[in-house]
Amino acid sequence: MDPTTAPNARIPLPIKLAFTAFMAVLVPFYWHNYGPTNFLYFCDVALFLTLIGVWTGHRLPLSMACVGILLPQVFWVIDFVANLGGVPLTGMTSYMFDSANPLFNRSLSLFHGWLPFLLLWLVLRVGYDRRAFLAWVGLAWLLIVVCYAWMPAPPPDPAAPNLPVNINYVYGFDDRRAQTWMPELAWVGLWMALQPLVIVGPTHLLLRRICSARGRDE
Repeated sequence: MDPTTAPNARIPLPIKLAFTAFMAVLVPFYWHNYGPTNFLYFCDVALFLTLIGVWTGHRLPLSMACVGILLPQVFWVIDFVANLGGVPLTGMTSYMFDSANPLFNRSLSLFHGWLPFLLLWLVLRVGYDRRAFLAWVGLAWLLIVVCYAWMPAPPPDPAAPNLPVNINYVYGFDDRRAQTWMPELAWVGLWMALQPLVIVGPTHLLLRRICSARGRDE
């Protein structure tokens, strides 16, 4: 592909239309069933960044979404495949196999499996913006603080079982109960520190290396 081609032109129109159609279904459905706070999840924020990126062709929103969720969502895929094989690993995707959870809900949630690969493909086409590392970490820290300060802690309220709790794992990895092996604020601080050091940092370095080799790193 001609390196002088505008980034927006590198994203095929069918991809733009298909992703927009998916969002047109997911957003009202999630809003109605789970409420607006559901869109505070990292993965849902990444969806909106992707929507902006596919239509504008701007590297930054696509790079932010990719660097922020690529590693966690790859783990989601691994856990999902393990569950399919009857060998559950972490319980992260157990809800996908819960017959009490409507099939349509679970079908929408499959975006966790394909979104990271779509984002990687998009970034390889339009290029990686190095500013994404700091931009995503700052956004993730803001979301963590907001979710800890104002969003519900686990367990779910029986009167509102669909209301999201423990958004972005600010109380630990179990939505049924908060972690107890360290003080809450210590956990929040550790979780914030892990974002640049373990989750986002390695992905940033990987994307820089891959896109630099393709001449699409800036």
